[in-house]
This record gives sequence, structure tokens and C-alpha cells, in this order.
Amino acid sequence: MPNSPDSPNSPVTPDPPGPHLTVAVLGPGGVGGLLAALLSRSGHRVICLAGEETAHTLRATGIQVRSTLFGDFTALVDADTALREPVDACLVTVKATALDPALTRIPPAALGDALLVPFLNGVEHPAQLRARYAPDRVAPSVIRVESTRTAPGVIEHTSPFAEIDLTGAKVPRPRLEALAEALTAAGPATRVLDDETTVLWAKMAFLAPFALLTTRYALPLGEARTRHREELASLVAETAAVSRACGAPADPAQALARYDAFPPAAKSSMQRDAEAGRPLELDAIGGALLRAADRHGVPVPVTARIVRELREAGR
Repeated sequence: MPNSPDSPNSPVTPDPPGPHLTVAVLGPGGVGGLLAALLSRSGHRVICLAGEETAHTLRATGIQVRSTLFGDFTALVDADTALREPVDACLVTVKATALDPALTRIPPAALGDALLVPFLNGVEHPAQLRARYAPDRVAPSVIRVESTRTAPGVIEHTSPFAEIDLTGAKVPRPRLEALAEALTAAGPATRVLDDETTVLWAKMAFLAPFALLTTRYALPLGEARTRHREELASLVAETAAVSRACGAPADPAQALARYDAFPPAAKSSMQRDAEAGRPLELDAIGGALLRAADRHGVPVPVTARIVRELREAGR
């Protein structure tokens, strides 16, 4: 699990930036809004891509961030409904359920040579993006953070960490390193890792049991891990087996220890979506896990049951 800062009560301020980048952010919600604001505060030009109403709000008031880690601040950003100019990178921070319509905001011709960096849950989206954009510019990455958009342009970052792993099997390493340097200087600790499969499945192996269990029982993690311990252990073991079958290492005992170390009030993003009546990323997480298990002949009975129950409940 990501490490907490040495002094969690002291806001982290950005380091002086290196070369200035122009970064588009598709979907300035909890994650995208936080990254957009941090990069802007660090001196980079940021263009948020969203609907007209949200774009208007961001142009008028910027992005307001409340964070014990990075401080409370307001950052000015540009905003538009579609990408219309060259950028160095485009961060894709929409939910998997909104990916298809959101991609109309970044036409391949407009994206050009820029890096496309999706921070989506699941493991199937890289193939979809590489079919639409230059495969050697798609850099599937993961972020570990708890951050929520409470209103357009208002972000509440509640976790005592924000960590990013950038990857991309065919992406030129210097391009990834330059973006990682910019992100780290802006605040989130960022590394560049070589093995894309390991990066994506490390996130999936932790996220899937957490999301499925807390959403199924509508409980925060503390109660879910206590009252439904056996199911949590089964979900972890099944997900780890699928991860290993896909070529990524997984340690069920370590995963359970990470859940136990999490704050008891923690909720998964899927659970928050369920509470708000928003579409769930059930197919991107649970469905993708079941499809991978089927391809590799890995039995996952508890996962299959919980996914089925969520679907039957209209989730």
C-alpha cells in the first residue's frame, strides 16, 4: 500500500517545475481535477476537456482543491469541450462507463503525437485505445488516491497519499520520464515501470475485491472486512490466481494485510457511485475479471456470484 507522508498534517508544496508542459485532462472529476490543479499550480499549462457547463465553470473560477496533503488552493486552468490544439500529453480520467462518448472530445488528428495516459480502472481499455490512437503513444497508468469532485471545479482529496505508476510497453521512455518528472514536481509521487501487465493487474488485484465486496454489502471497508472476512479472503485468492495466470505476480496474504491497514471508513469508488445512483464500473472491473478467468480456465466462484448478485440488483 502506498506510504503515508512523514508529516501527514503538513501540506505538500510543489517543487520548482522542470520544462513546462501543455497537458489536457479529459474528465476533470475527482482524479482529473486534482491532477489538473496540481499541474497548473506547478506552472504547466492545463486544458480541461468537459461538457460546456463544466468547461464554462472552470474557465470562470478555476479548480478549488481541499487537501490535507497538498493544501487548500485554487488553480486557474483553460477549458474546452474538445481538444483543438497540440499538447504534450492527455490524461484520461473519466470513468470506464463514460469512456466511449468522452473520446469524441479528443479526435485522433488533434491528439497527434501526444501521449495518451488513461487512469481507468480495469485491464481491457488499453486495447480499445490502441485501436483508436497511435499504439506507441498510449501509456496505461494507475493512480492510488481517494479524491472526489463535490461540485464542478471543487475537489476534495482525502487520502494521505497520491501515487502514480506510469507505464506503456511501446511508449518512448524519455516521454514517460518527462511526464513523471512533471507529476512528481507537482505533488504525486510518480514512477515509470516497464511491465504494463504487472502495473495494471497490481491495481486490479487490489481494487476488484475492495470494490465488489463494499458495493455488494453497502458497507465501508472496516465493516466489510470484519463481517464478511471469508468472502474477502476468497475474492483476494481468486483475483490473485487470475492475475498470476495473466502473467502478473500476486500475493494474497499481502493483499489482505493492505486491506487491514486501510482506514475503516474507506469506501471504494464503485460503492460511492452506487450510493449516488451513478452507473457502476461493474463490467470494467468484475466483468473483465470474469472474462480473464474464463480465458485462462481459473475457477472464481465467489467473484462470479457477487458480480451476478450486483447485476441482478440492477447495479
